Amino acid sequence: MDINFNKNEDHNRLLASDLRRRLAKIKLGGGESRIKKHHEKGKLTARERIDYLLDEDANSIEIGAFAGEGMYAEHGGCPSGGVVVKIGYVQGKQCIVVANDATVKAGAWFPITGKKNLRAQEIAIENKLPIIYLVDSAGVYLPMQDEIFPDKEHFGRIFRNNAVMSSMGITQIAAVMGSCVAGGAYLPIMSDEALIVDKTGSIFLAGSYLVKAAIGESIDNETLGGATTHCEISGVTDYKAKDDKAALDTIKNIVDKIGDYDKAGYNRKESKAPAKEESDIFGILPKARHEQYDMLEIIERLVDNSEFEEYKAGYGQTIITGYARIDGWAVGIVANQRKIVKTKKGEMQFGGVIYSDSADKATRFIANCNQKKIPLVFLQDVTGFMVGSKSEHGGIIKDGAKMVNAVSNSVVPKFTIVIGNSYGAGNYAMCGKAYDPRLIAAWPSAELAVMSGNSAAKVLLQIETAALKKKGEEITKEKEEELFSKIKSRYDEQISPYYAAARIWTDGVINPLDTRKWISMGIEAADHSPIEKPFNLGVIQV
Repeated sequence: MDINFNKNEDHNRLLASDLRRRLAKIKLGGGESRIKKHHEKGKLTARERIDYLLDEDANSIEIGAFAGEGMYAEHGGCPSGGVVVKIGYVQGKQCIVVANDATVKAGAWFPITGKKNLRAQEIAIENKLPIIYLVDSAGVYLPMQDEIFPDKEHFGRIFRNNAVMSSMGITQIAAVMGSCVAGGAYLPIMSDEALIVDKTGSIFLAGSYLVKAAIGESIDNETLGGATTHCEISGVTDYKAKDDKAALDTIKNIVDKIGDYDKAGYNRKESKAPAKEESDIFGILPKARHEQYDMLEIIERLVDNSEFEEYKAGYGQTIITGYARIDGWAVGIVANQRKIVKTKKGEMQFGGVIYSDSADKATRFIANCNQKKIPLVFLQDVTGFMVGSKSEHGGIIKDGAKMVNAVSNSVVPKFTIVIGNSYGAGNYAMCGKAYDPRLIAAWPSAELAVMSGNSAAKVLLQIETAALKKKGEEITKEKEEELFSKIKSRYDEQISPYYAAARIWTDGVINPLDTRKWISMGIEAADHSPIEKPFNLGVIQV
């Protein structure tokens, strides 16, 4: 191994270590003291509930672990968005589980909580995946009610989705394991089956204090909406459980009886590990985002037996396309090549930039995968489309539009891994979040933004210095350097993969060595939902 490999490896392993540290902190939710109080009530935490429910030693992936990170500081923060979402297996059946974390503001809904819940339901709807809700929430976080209550993609959309999923035949099971109040009370009751834990679970549109204030009736919460009331008087819930584990055992028994699903029929064979060492990824991926490397070296460490059948290898070389298997699943890979390449005409093309020929190749390949019913995997490390008179005169906008059109209209499931840069329109063409990937995850090395921090800082510096000069201020070299540093620092924070994950622009930041698991479980989920419409590019400029 050369010295650069060792330097890269040290850097990327430190990023992976930082990821583990951040995740460990997030998993504490509202903190150890609140977890202790939760246990004193005889309740399991959200993560303990999910761990007990999911099959032991089976794979699982967490969606939106970093949701809310660095946000709402003035409100005490909202670790993981106050809700834990995992895709895993219950009695051997793949499900998505959504559990309110009552150690975070009593499980109250912040704006990001709503967004994360809607993302979980979106995954269930797209993949026709059974969804299990473990409810323990005080309802909308009132100081921010205007940002969570009334809009199309706010709190109320949850119940609309409950109804839509029911009409689609998607299994929904809800267990009320704590508070379930006001509008939130509709969620479990709009599910197929509802459970409630005795003495700790409660469901009501208004609690005892509000009832007293509104109509003058004096009643305690247990009598108003406890397990006995709803299982024996109102009939709102279907099962009464003595404690959390009993409720989760009942869910396991219900899921165990669910029939098999109609399969989309994606091709799968026996899984084989990559022939080349997966951990070499840490040494191959450069420390600096502008440095070149061969994306084929990364691909060979992600695919089964390191076998990759490249499509149009000699044409449009700044995008790599080809067929492979990941954990046995057949996939079509579209990846940005990050090394400088030389065309047959003797021209040099920059790695990570999309040229007309590479956009044209990608469009054709995406169409082929749709024709063959092969899921698509996008590996992003893209700085954008090529600019300049030669590219413009050659129709780069037209060719880029064709690629975006193909990505938009693709009917096979798409999965996106942001490995490095994800800048500008390159993010769109390579299936960014706006283009409905079934799952999108970023490595710790990723950067998502309109442009790089260095380029953006230079542009913003010009604007700011011009404004200051208009005011009569003298801009010395030292002042200019200070301004540049301040602007770049602010921008660098925004291009961090954690900044994106906090806002659910991606489903998470993952260790590169977990990439195969994410894609495999994603395709398995997608296999629950047969393709219902043909691939059609619509009108494009030929």
